[in-house]
Amino acid sequence: MTNNFSKVFSAELEGIEAKLVEVETDINVGLHSFTIVGLADKALSEAKERVSSALKNSGLKSPNKENRKIVVNLAPADLHKNGSQYDLAIAVGYLIATKQIKEFLTEDKIFAGELSLDGSLRPVSGALNFAKLAKQKDFKYLFLPEVNAIEGAIIKDLKVIPIKNLGQLINHLEEKELINEQPETISVSQNYRGSTSIDLSEIKGQENAKRALIIAAAGGHNLLMIGSPGGGKTMLAQALNSILPDLSEEELIEITQIYSSAGLLGGRPFVQQRPFRSPHQTASLVAVIGGGSHPRPGEISLAHRGVLFLDELPEFRRDLLESLRQPLESGRVVISRAKSNLTFPAKFTLVAAMNPCPCGYYEDEEKECKCGAHEVARYQKKISGPLLDRIDLQILVPRVQIKTLRTKVNKLESKKIKQDILRVRAVQQKRLGGARVNSEMTSKECDRLIKIDASGRKFIDQVLGKSLISARGYYRILKTAQTIADLESSPIVKKAYLAEAFNYRLRF
Repeated sequence: MTNNFSKVFSAELEGIEAKLVEVETDINVGLHSFTIVGLADKALSEAKERVSSALKNSGLKSPNKENRKIVVNLAPADLHKNGSQYDLAIAVGYLIATKQIKEFLTEDKIFAGELSLDGSLRPVSGALNFAKLAKQKDFKYLFLPEVNAIEGAIIKDLKVIPIKNLGQLINHLEEKELINEQPETISVSQNYRGSTSIDLSEIKGQENAKRALIIAAAGGHNLLMIGSPGGGKTMLAQALNSILPDLSEEELIEITQIYSSAGLLGGRPFVQQRPFRSPHQTASLVAVIGGGSHPRPGEISLAHRGVLFLDELPEFRRDLLESLRQPLESGRVVISRAKSNLTFPAKFTLVAAMNPCPCGYYEDEEKECKCGAHEVARYQKKISGPLLDRIDLQILVPRVQIKTLRTKVNKLESKKIKQDILRVRAVQQKRLGGARVNSEMTSKECDRLIKIDASGRKFIDQVLGKSLISARGYYRILKTAQTIADLESSPIVKKAYLAEAFNYRLRF
């Protein structure tokens, strides 16, 4: 550090990953100017005015009062800088360069926060992402707006300092009045567990659909429900979260990181339960898949470790549906740009619902279908074969009889089911290693780990071998059958399990 130079650290969001940024401030003799360089966007060019007003209203000498040339460089220069989180670092760097604050060790600190004109701090997006970066780069301190501090404190062994205003920060850095660091958040995460609006036990009838939901939850399998309007397809989809396991600490951090980068936490310290995302049929490709001029996570990433529900599946754009094929296989989506590629996590369970025809009553027992055969075929062909091939469970959901709706529900049912699913997932994790489920098995793992008895192998030769099932479909049947075996506490995949898995795929 020289007489008129300072260097502090801040961070930039690139997708959901935070990148370290050096904020260098240099003050030279010359006519007044205040320049920010380093591929800065419009929000950053406006930081000059915010910083100047915040310093003035905090009782400090503003850059606008300096008849000197002020240059702020954001390095590396080839990384695009977006957002307002650099305000705090720019202000601190200027104060150090102008000797308005005592020198302190800057190499172990990261500053991120947007300044108000009165010197108070506004929240920023990506606080958890910045905290994760600070931990990876061995920084000791992360200075954040008070609102963001509880989010940043999810990361253990990192001192997160909550800042109300610029004056408070200066007193802390000069050790006049120290700010207490934010307590670790993860230790109280259990107190924030949310609850789903619909419980599986509330659904009356639809035993076949419930069975499919249990298999989907146990093994992470994708599900397609086909049926007339009013059969309860949407309610069934919403009930899936009620039987999914609670988030682990690792999953909680993963999901919160995505939502924090997108600015969707809404004042919450972290995501409290598994996501359930249900985009409208008119949603754009970018909104669902992700991307944009400043790439952001789309609905499939916001559904990471949770459920993506597509209601009225054929009404979605064809190119949008086809773009789901790669994420369904890999559990991630790659956004390609001319200068870089960004990878967003997208490991979700797809639950889709559709009517069998445009009017919705094809093969309905009570209402007559008004669609011609060509209309029915055209409607169903909106869902391509390759996409259907990636959906393990395809079931019919008939309308529920009125007398069934008058029966009482068993509120203990979903608790028992959830316990079974927890047991099954523990078995899968032991078999596969890590937090993996059966749907994530590779073909090699299927061949090596799935044990099939003699009757099952005969069924494969006689039935599966003669059906028009692709190699992908074959392995997906095996994975589904393994999940059924796990639910039945069987170490061997039997003929009955293969037959049930096979029956879930033949709908079109």
